[in-house]
Amino acid sequence: MSFKPRCTFAIISHPDAGKTTITEKLLWFGGVVREAGMVKSKSGDFAKSDWMELEQQRGISITSSVMSFEYNDRALHLLDTPGHKDFSEDTYRTLTAVESVLMMIDSAKGVEAQTIKLMEVCRMRDTPIVTFMNKYDREAMDPFALLDNIESILKIQCIPMTWPVGNGVDFKGVYDFKTKQILSFKDSRDPFTPSFIDAQDLDSPALNAAIGEAIVEKLKEELEMVETLIPEFSMEEYQAGIQTPVFFGSALKNFGVKETLDLITQIAPTPRPRDAVMAPYDSSAKRITIEPTDPEFTGFIFKIQANMD
Repeated sequence: MSFKPRCTFAIISHPDAGKTTITEKLLWFGGVVREAGMVKSKSGDFAKSDWMELEQQRGISITSSVMSFEYNDRALHLLDTPGHKDFSEDTYRTLTAVESVLMMIDSAKGVEAQTIKLMEVCRMRDTPIVTFMNKYDREAMDPFALLDNIESILKIQCIPMTWPVGNGVDFKGVYDFKTKQILSFKDSRDPFTPSFIDAQDLDSPALNAAIGEAIVEKLKEELEMVETLIPEFSMEEYQAGIQTPVFFGSALKNFGVKETLDLITQIAPTPRPRDAVMAPYDSSAKRITIEPTDPEFTGFIFKIQANMD
């Protein structure tokens, strides 16, 4: 029996780190929405995941919701979860139903309280995590300080996939370690055609002309430190929840989001075997393992709701 490659993932963050904003951008790339509206817009355009009236009034997610779309020939199921602590129980249940997680970090603030609590839930199942350092087009923490902040508090090893070139008003884009190109930043909320700068030769006069000599010198120093201090990405350690690939960008400006989604579709695990208990649920209950390829219908129920319209 064959299955279309499937990925069920959730997004976790502290309130206002950009979770709902990146959700809409992911849905835009998946063709679910024609236009990714601003979460805090007064135009009446709210996130597709925030459909309750109270969510739209407060600009936060209150209840978990499931959105499905296809991207890069994978069937993706995105579980949007409340970030606010008042509705965290809904998030805890949702995290038991996913195979991987996208963690949003506000680059100006680093790891915050609700993210710590949600990571504890992910730790219980060694859930694989991809990290997005959001709002890097504003004044942000030093990238090394951000990585150290995550590693020291969340106890997970950060492996940068991209690296910021400047920040705030001097933010020029991100350096891609795989392609050795710089994805140029465009200060716009509208979708844009990506523009790349060849950075294979960091001593190139053309690179100095494109982003400035001082920024190039700083970038060279930082890349040398990354290559010296940070180990290579390991698929095995990612899937064991030991390493997290890290991207820098801006969800609001739709910058770095596509690259993050591309990697999720490449490395996020497909459904894995689940341990279950046969009824009746007493001391004699039989424990079994349910395989995702089991011909009988099975599903993990994490939430039931009714009369929500």
